[in-house]
Amino acid sequence: MKIMEVVRILIADDHQLILNGISDMLRPIKKYKIVGRASNGKEAVEKAISLEPDLIFMDISMPVMNGIEATKLISQKLPSVKILALTQHEEREYVKQVLKSGGSGYLLKNSKKDEFIEAIEAVTSGKHYLSKQISEQMISDVITTEQSNIPEQEGITLTKREKEIIKKIADELSNQEIADELHISLRTVETHRRNIMQKLKVKSVVSLLKYATQHNIISFR
Repeated sequence: MKIMEVVRILIADDHQLILNGISDMLRPIKKYKIVGRASNGKEAVEKAISLEPDLIFMDISMPVMNGIEATKLISQKLPSVKILALTQHEEREYVKQVLKSGGSGYLLKNSKKDEFIEAIEAVTSGKHYLSKQISEQMISDVITTEQSNIPEQEGITLTKREKEIIKKIADELSNQEIADELHISLRTVETHRRNIMQKLKVKSVVSLLKYATQHNIISFR
């Protein structure tokens, strides 16, 4: 009889509900074993090194260190570990960043159980996996990007939504006002702001607006 190979999984997410949800979903499947949890990117790197899992579910937006930076570090130190980004962000720029950082796949948090399993099986067999919703979104975004004339700083890519957020910040809108105008949640706005600051390596709104002005994202003329 062939012995079933167990897939050892580490889950990194700063929301207990997500951690519990994935654990509860996969626990009944005997070939999957949850070996650890992490609530931020730094902890994810540390636990990946100590536990050496086969697969990591990696949230992109986490405190201390974001999931993309954590993915890059883990991929450098443990190239055999497969990393599946787990996120609510559908923009193709995030997908590109995850894959460039060494990630093996990109899965939306609202994906069904069957897609979680499909993604696990794909990446653990050496393939890449993109959420079905993401595949459709990327096609739409490619068309939209062709119409954009906003230049980027070399090595840094801002998503369409991130540019919208920056413009709203320049208009002196509060996070709640931005959320209301863009019809998204307050937490989503806060997450985008944190990602923007980390991505551009700026620590203040003044520095952020200076960057945006220099790269023609906003204009005060």
